[in-house]
Amino acid sequence: MDVLKPVYTEQNDCQDCYKCIRECRLKAIKVVNNSAQIMHENCIFCGHCTQVCPVGAKKIRNDLNRVKSLLRRRNDVVVSLAPSFISEFPNLGNAQIVAAMKALGFSHVSETALGAQEISCRIPEMMDQMEEGIYISSACPSVVELIRKYYPQYTNQVTPLLSPLLAHCKILKQSYGEDTPVVFIGPCVAKKREADDFPELLEASLTFEDLKNWLKEKNIDPYMFPERENEIFEPCKANKGVLYPIDGGMIAGVKANATTADAVYMTFSGIQNIENVLKDLDRYKKGGRLFLELLACDGGCINGPGTVKEYSSAIKRFEVIQHAHEHEGEVHRFDNLSLVRDFNSISALKENSYSESEIKEALTLVGKSSDKDEINCGGCGYNSCREFAVALLEEKSEPNMCVSYMRKIAHDKSSALLQKIPSGVVIVNEDLKIIEANYNFARMLGEETMDLFETIPGLPDADLTKLVPFHKLFSSILRTGEENLERDVRCGNGLLHINLFTIQKKKMVGAILRDMSVPFIQREEVISRAREVNRRNLETVQKIAYLLGENASETEDMLNSIVEFYNLPEGGQ
Repeated sequence: MDVLKPVYTEQNDCQDCYKCIRECRLKAIKVVNNSAQIMHENCIFCGHCTQVCPVGAKKIRNDLNRVKSLLRRRNDVVVSLAPSFISEFPNLGNAQIVAAMKALGFSHVSETALGAQEISCRIPEMMDQMEEGIYISSACPSVVELIRKYYPQYTNQVTPLLSPLLAHCKILKQSYGEDTPVVFIGPCVAKKREADDFPELLEASLTFEDLKNWLKEKNIDPYMFPERENEIFEPCKANKGVLYPIDGGMIAGVKANATTADAVYMTFSGIQNIENVLKDLDRYKKGGRLFLELLACDGGCINGPGTVKEYSSAIKRFEVIQHAHEHEGEVHRFDNLSLVRDFNSISALKENSYSESEIKEALTLVGKSSDKDEINCGGCGYNSCREFAVALLEEKSEPNMCVSYMRKIAHDKSSALLQKIPSGVVIVNEDLKIIEANYNFARMLGEETMDLFETIPGLPDADLTKLVPFHKLFSSILRTGEENLERDVRCGNGLLHINLFTIQKKKMVGAILRDMSVPFIQREEVISRAREVNRRNLETVQKIAYLLGENASETEDMLNSIVEFYNLPEGGQ
């Protein structure tokens, strides 16, 4: 468990359901000792696994105590507030959120949208100077991680600019001093990675969930603050940058600052959609400029993993757009700041390649020796059996993750045990159809049933009512739902002792049959029943002794009281 990373697994909580592996498009998760652990070198920190884990074992690093400690030491901490706050705090005024942040101890409250709109102004200026081709936004840090790790051939096509948050940090340090600590609050997990990579710009990153917990702890309700004119975003109010949390929002800002119309702008959100965009991007050979706004979260930052408010994406989007209308006005520029970033120095992941024979050898570990065994059920979390085999070779997975393999092992073990039991065993469903039976069960019913067993081992789907005369015992326990039922029944010329037991109440029943004509069974049964008689006799004697003991005690008390009465001195008391 690496709690120092932006996302991690609480191993004690992990239930090895493999849902995180199924949901992770990049399979940046490995299973070790039945616990799904994040491979941070492969992770793009989108945080999706924290949203889908059914037991909450995937967690986002909590930096709240770090920020609280910072505020105790410093009185000049500035908060960079993500513009998506309006979808997390619907109908909350700007002055109210500023007042709430200051109540927590921040000296100034500023909109991350300021950095966003500065980036929006610089992109058209940069593209005017660049050659024709495809360019990818650097706004989403998860997308930047995705490209540098999995699509390094496109690294040169990422616009060489800082993310809006890091650009905003530079603006704030220019405004309040280079030593001023900046804390981000928003919906994004990847911002925590930016804080780790650029500590000189960003001190820490909190999610909206952290903020809400903090406000609750301090008993602060942002909606209770009055709308005061002096509570404003600093150093100035943002404009089109407030649209960044929704897909297409960045492009709206870029187009507003474009001086030429020869570029084509497109937006895509969600990792799967982005992968579909990137997989054939190198086939583009035509002229012109294409700019791609790519956001890791479906629908944009308003649906990020650090959000708490869960409601319609359309309403969230509408709230951001309405908020943007309130921010229309003059755009303040910060031309003198360098916001350039070089992505070429970041190394890509190395891909391992395996031969066909190695893959087949891995498949045999999970009982898949032919193509028909590769059912590609996805139970392990991987899209295909071959993909799972590669994961085995890379030590990302374990053989027991294969559901069909483990089911087969369990079935083989139970079947082997069933056949070795000297008693007859049969399991039936609610329709009295046999699910499983062993050879000794067939043997006890005679040659005809034995022949049927040889043809159809286990007698699956055979009708119990046509095989045994005592099938009503099974119907009875299925109807009543009793846990156990024991009977001696005649079957042909023999005597069978039957112990019926419920497996699934009123749905599945099992029975163990013993042939009382077998000598060692007779001896065993005589001994067992003799012990039972002795046990019951002993219980009866104990009860009699208890009753006699109670009666003797009462008699003794009565006699003692009579003696005491007659021993009283004359004259009374």
